Amino acid sequence: MSVANTIPVSLAGRPYDVRVGPGLLARLGEECGTMLRKDSVPVVTDANVAALYRETVDAALAAVGKTASWLVLPAGEKTKDWAHLAQVIDFLLAEGVDRNDRIVALGGGVIGDLTGFAAAILKRGCGFVQVPTTLLAQVDSSVGGKTAINVPMGKNLVGAFHQPALVLADTDVLGTLPPRELRAGYAEVVKYGLIDDPAFFEWCEVNGPALLAGDDAARIEAVSRSVAAKARVVAADERETTGTRALLNLGHTFGHALEAETGYSSALLHGEAVAIGMVLAARYSVRRGLMHGQDAQRIAAHFKACDMKAEVTELALECDGRRLADHMLHDKKMDAGTLPFLLMRGIGQTFLAKDVDIADIAAFMDEELGR
Repeated sequence: MSVANTIPVSLAGRPYDVRVGPGLLARLGEECGTMLRKDSVPVVTDANVAALYRETVDAALAAVGKTASWLVLPAGEKTKDWAHLAQVIDFLLAEGVDRNDRIVALGGGVIGDLTGFAAAILKRGCGFVQVPTTLLAQVDSSVGGKTAINVPMGKNLVGAFHQPALVLADTDVLGTLPPRELRAGYAEVVKYGLIDDPAFFEWCEVNGPALLAGDDAARIEAVSRSVAAKARVVAADERETTGTRALLNLGHTFGHALEAETGYSSALLHGEAVAIGMVLAARYSVRRGLMHGQDAQRIAAHFKACDMKAEVTELALECDGRRLADHMLHDKKMDAGTLPFLLMRGIGQTFLAKDVDIADIAAFMDEELGR
């Protein structure tokens, strides 16, 4: 049996572990141990994940004398809404879930965010276990306690901070991901290097293509290092009160605007938007005289080498820069009418800028769009 890497998330009064490695899903019951108090364990997932792993989870829970009770939701970002949140709540209430129980969120970021938010508000806070099945969720959304749903005004605008009791990141499940989803998740891996770890970005430049091609050791290394990076940030700034945690949003302000313009649809996956968003953040940093142009070119070149989009023009958007800038004004990071932007002084030197003129962003986006 392979030994998982264990990364602690050190929060006062609410510490938990993230375990990274192969075979964790098949040992779900054993890994959760005494967290599973009742014979019936509520599992929330989507139809795609259920088709792949329902039997594995049933067997893993049966091995410790438990039975899974399933809620299978439609796959896709549109499930992260009020209607499906109510469906999850009703399911959990019908299951008799109480504060000391553990709900299992089995899936990607949509299921993790939705189930985590339901756990946060059900009976003023119930426990849950994150079992992320995408690279994006393993390195980002499953760790740190951000839970939310989307509303017509924007993405993740209604939610709560609610930490999981445990995160199990089984790297074996990455082998079933469509290549496009794997690449989208990889964008968040690269992000940790760009924030404050240039050596990790260099590691990505060398090992990223092998990771995407199926190298198990590279995947374990990438997920473990990414989780450790996020755990450090979350421990230092759980609720984004000091500005440290805001660094994790590198590329997201630009990226969310692109997602909004494409209707949060399959036309542009979240990780794809973040990749382009990080390239835009780098180029805007160059525009501001903060960063050397060759560093921005290096970031874009790496994504292109990994067969990922790095240019806004590849999206064939029918809008101007002002429209994209207007999307940004609905960003949840707005503070007293201003929108902080994450910019770079170089690779591994991200910082929070609070002096960005939204009109200049609109003009910059017009240039990137070729208007």
